[in-house]
Amino acid sequence: MRTRAVVRQAVADDAEAVAAVRRVVYPYKAMSPAALRHMITVQSPGERFLPLVAERDGELVAWGSAGLNVWTSEPGQSEVTIYVHPEYRKQGIGSELADRLHQHLTEVGAVRVRTFVHPDGLEFARNLGYDGTRQMHYAGLELTGLPEQPPTPEGIELVSFDAVDPRTAYTADTIVSLDEPSDSPLDAVEFDQWLDEIWNSPSMDKSLSVGAMAGDELVAFTVVETAVDRMWSGMTGTIPGYRGRGLAKLVKSAALRRAAAAGIASAYTSNDDENGPMIAVNNWLGYRRVQTELGLLRTL
Repeated sequence: MRTRAVVRQAVADDAEAVAAVRRVVYPYKAMSPAALRHMITVQSPGERFLPLVAERDGELVAWGSAGLNVWTSEPGQSEVTIYVHPEYRKQGIGSELADRLHQHLTEVGAVRVRTFVHPDGLEFARNLGYDGTRQMHYAGLELTGLPEQPPTPEGIELVSFDAVDPRTAYTADTIVSLDEPSDSPLDAVEFDQWLDEIWNSPSMDKSLSVGAMAGDELVAFTVVETAVDRMWSGMTGTIPGYRGRGLAKLVKSAALRRAAAAGIASAYTSNDDENGPMIAVNNWLGYRRVQTELGLLRTL
C-alpha cells in the first residue's frame, strides 16, 4: 500500500535533495545545493517566505515555496513555486502544497500571486484559478565554438565582479531592473536586502561575472551563477545611457569564455517573450531554445 506524502517546512539540510529534484524537473536551470540552502535560510522578514518539501517513505520528492514580493512598490504581490518529481505526480502532492502555500499567502496579506509552469502543468494551474499573462523562454548553449568576442570600446574596461564595489553593482542592477519585463515593477529593492540575497549568495560566481566600467560607473554587466558543470545567467543589463553599443553582447561573450576556461560545460538563460534585444544577443551567442514556461497570475 502506498504511503501518503508528508509535507513539512524545509530546513537547510534539505538543500542537496531539493537540488536533485530540481535538476530532474528543470534540467535547463542551474542552482547549486549551496544556493538552495541560502534561499531557505536567508530572506527579508517582509517576504514572509515559506519553503515546504514533501517526502514519501523518507525520500524528498517535491518542493513548494511562497512569499511576498518586496522588490516591488505594488502592495500584496506574491509568488509561488511548486515542482514535483515526475515519478510522484498526479498523487495529490502538488495540490496539497498549493493549498498550504495559498493559505499562507492569504494570511500574510497577499492579493495577487504569480507562478510559472510547464505547458503540461497549465491545466493543473488553471484548476487552481490561475490565468496566463506572459511567456518565459529558456535557452541552452554548449560552451564550445563560441563566436569571436567583440572588441572592447574605447573608454570601457572589462572587470570581474570580485573587483567591483557592491554599492556600484547595486546601483547598476536597480537601474536596469526597472526595464525588466514583469507583471510588477522591480522598483523597491533595498541595498541591505540585495546584499544578503544577491551579492552574498553562494550561487553568484564573482570571478566569472563580468562588468563593463566607464570610469567608476558600472554601465553593463552579466551575473554568472554556477552549479558544478553548468552556469546560469542571473541578470544581464546595460544602463540606459550606454545602450545600443553592444555592451551586453560584449560582457556576456566575455563571461561565457571565462566559464569555459573554468571547466563549465553548458550555459543556460531565460528571457521574457517581450525582451527582443536580449533574445537577439543570446541567438548571436549560439543559445538555442530548450523550453518555454507560462507566466500565470491568480487573485487571492
